[in-house]
Amino acid sequence: MIRFNVGQAFANCSGVSRRSFLTAGAAGIAGLSLPEILAQETFAGTASGKKSLIVIHLDGGPPQMDLIDPKPFAPSELRSPFSPISTSVAGLQLTELMPQCAKIADKLVFLRSLVGSDGKHHAFQCQSGYGEKALKSLGGRPALGCVVKHLLGKPEDEVPNFIDLMQGRPLVRNSARPGFLGIGCKPFRPDISNIWKRELETGMQGELKRLGNDHKTELSLIHDLPVNRLNDRLELLQTVDRFRRDLDTSGSMDAMDQFHQQAYKVLTSGAFARAMDIGAEDPRVVEHYTPTAAPGGTQFYTSEGPDSLLKFMLARRLIEAGVRVVSVSLSDFDTHSDNNNRMRHLGPLFDHGFHALVTDLESRGMLDDTVVLAWGEFGRTPKVNDKGGRDHWPSVSMGLMAGGGMPGGLVLGATDREAGKVTERPVAFCDVIATLYRKLGINPQSIIHDQTGRPHVLMSEGAPVHELV
Repeated sequence: MIRFNVGQAFANCSGVSRRSFLTAGAAGIAGLSLPEILAQETFAGTASGKKSLIVIHLDGGPPQMDLIDPKPFAPSELRSPFSPISTSVAGLQLTELMPQCAKIADKLVFLRSLVGSDGKHHAFQCQSGYGEKALKSLGGRPALGCVVKHLLGKPEDEVPNFIDLMQGRPLVRNSARPGFLGIGCKPFRPDISNIWKRELETGMQGELKRLGNDHKTELSLIHDLPVNRLNDRLELLQTVDRFRRDLDTSGSMDAMDQFHQQAYKVLTSGAFARAMDIGAEDPRVVEHYTPTAAPGGTQFYTSEGPDSLLKFMLARRLIEAGVRVVSVSLSDFDTHSDNNNRMRHLGPLFDHGFHALVTDLESRGMLDDTVVLAWGEFGRTPKVNDKGGRDHWPSVSMGLMAGGGMPGGLVLGATDREAGKVTERPVAFCDVIATLYRKLGINPQSIIHDQTGRPHVLMSEGAPVHELV
C-alpha cells in the first residue's frame, strides 16, 4: 500500500471524531494499474467543457408517493400517510417529508414519470442509462463517468475526472463500471467506509467477498506514508519503464512515463488531497449539511444516519477541486417492511442533504455549472404489503434535479391517482443520461470504440430531454 497523510481530525455534529487520509491502494502505483487507468485518457474525443455532475443514488429504490408525488386521493389502503405541503412554486406540492426542498422548489426539476427500469437492484442503469444486459458480450455499456474519463481526461490532470463514492449495493455490484471501454476507464474509488459506515446485508457481504481482488478500491482513506516514499517508488517504476521502452519498437512504452507521472500527480496533488480532507471544511458549512433535529421514525440496520449527508459535502469539495463527475449514495430505501417509519427517518435526511448541496453550490457560484441528480433504480408499489412495506415497482421511478443552467420549478410527467402508472410525458433513463452528456459538452450521438476497435453510438437509445437543454 502507498499511503500519505492529507488531513486533520474533525468532529461532526454528533461529536464523532474523524480523520481523512489519502492512499494509493494495492492496485495503485505499486501494481501498475493506476497508470493503466490513466492511459486511455490521452485519447480524448472531444474538447473539455466546464460543466460537472453529481449523481446521488437513492440506494434501494425510493417511494415516489412518499416524497415528490403525493397522492392524497388514493384509496385509503394505498395512500401515503405523509400529507402534501405547498412549495415555492404555485400549484406544486411535495410531501411533508420534503420541507427544505419545498422552499427551493423554484430551483429544482421534479421527474415524476421515469420509465424503463430493468428492475435490477443496483445503480448501473442510473450510471449509464442502459440495462445490465446491453452489449454484455462486449463487457457491457460504460457508466457515464467512465465515458467522461475516456473522452475528456488528459494526462496532465491533477484530479481524477470520475470519483465513485457509492456504498452498499452500488459498490458491491460495481455499478460505475467501465464496460467495453476496459479497466483503463475505471473510476477512482476512495474507501470511505471508515468514515461513513453502510452495513451490508448478509448476501451482499458474501457477494463482495466473492468478487475478490478485481473489486478492490483504487484509493483508501488511511494514513502514514511520507511523500518521499512515493518518490522512491516512482523512480523505481520509471527505471523499469525506461528499460522496457528500450525493447519496445512500437513506442507505446514511451507513453508509460507520462501515465506514471500523472498517477503521481493525482496522488500528490494539493487540490485532490485538500478536497478529500473534509476535516479542513469550515465548521459552519459542516453545520449547514447537518440536520438540526434528530431524525424520527426507524433507522433500519442498512440505513444511514445524519452524518452521511457529509458525503454530499465531500462531493461538492471534489467538484470544486476540478473533478468532473462524482457519484454518491444514500441508503437504504429498500422498504419491503415498515415503509412509513423508515421513510420518517430517510425522507427528511434526503430532503436536508439535497437542499444543503444545492444551496451550498449556489452560494459559491457553482450551481449553474454543476448538474445535481438524485434518483434510484426503480420506484415502489402503490400497494402496501402485509409487512407494512412497499415492494419494487419498475413501472414508475422518481428523480430530482437541479443546476447546470436547467430551468427551476419544472415538473416532468404525471402519474395516476395511485402513483403507479405514468399518464403524461414519460421520460426514460436513457433520456436523462443523454441530457447529462449534452450538459457536459458531449454529443450523445458521438461514436466511441470498444477495446476491439468496434464503433458504438454513445447513446443509441434515448434523446436529451428538450425541456432541460
